[in-house]
Amino acid sequence: MKILFDFLPIALFFGMFKYAEGRREWAAGLATDWLGFMVAGSVVGPTEAPVLLATAVVILSTMGQILWFKASGRKVDTMLWVSLGLVTLLGGATIYFHNENFIKWKPTLLYWVMGGALLLGQLVFKKNGVKSMMGTQMSLPDPVWRWVNVSWIAFFTIMGFVNLWVAFSFSFSTWVNFKLFGGLGLMFVFVVIQALYLNKYVIDKDPTA
Repeated sequence: MKILFDFLPIALFFGMFKYAEGRREWAAGLATDWLGFMVAGSVVGPTEAPVLLATAVVILSTMGQILWFKASGRKVDTMLWVSLGLVTLLGGATIYFHNENFIKWKPTLLYWVMGGALLLGQLVFKKNGVKSMMGTQMSLPDPVWRWVNVSWIAFFTIMGFVNLWVAFSFSFSTWVNFKLFGGLGLMFVFVVIQALYLNKYVIDKDPTA
């Protein structure tokens, strides 16, 4: 359920863009009314309106996630704060400059921040970030933990480049589809492959089961 909650802003971004894409004149009017004060020139045209509305939605939904965690007394993950900072900065630039290229960089930068954090932890602080998160669920030899950590670093690095390739080689609509289905799908495949390999190390909390 957590991964679905994590992907909620992306799903809302996708939904708003697809809805507005089919109603560009309506979207232009709505974007001008609600985002005009944030936009250079104060007027949003029908071409860029779907992008700007979807960007505003993803910023607000990410803020909403943090508010929900705070209201429920739960700890906000560091990466969620990073995601909010990136989407606010790049999304704000997208809205102000009417330029979709800014928001296209957000997934790549987030992937690279996550991969960089794992790499920095392993090389500088001698701390395995994946082991810190999953150590209570699996008992792995240290070389295997290092392999798992490196595999996630490699995955995030590659995903960052894949996002840029799709973002700047295909239409914005294609990138929006990839952002939701491609990104989630590739992560699911990666996790399944890794889970199959690590299954023998899972700790069974009920030895009679």
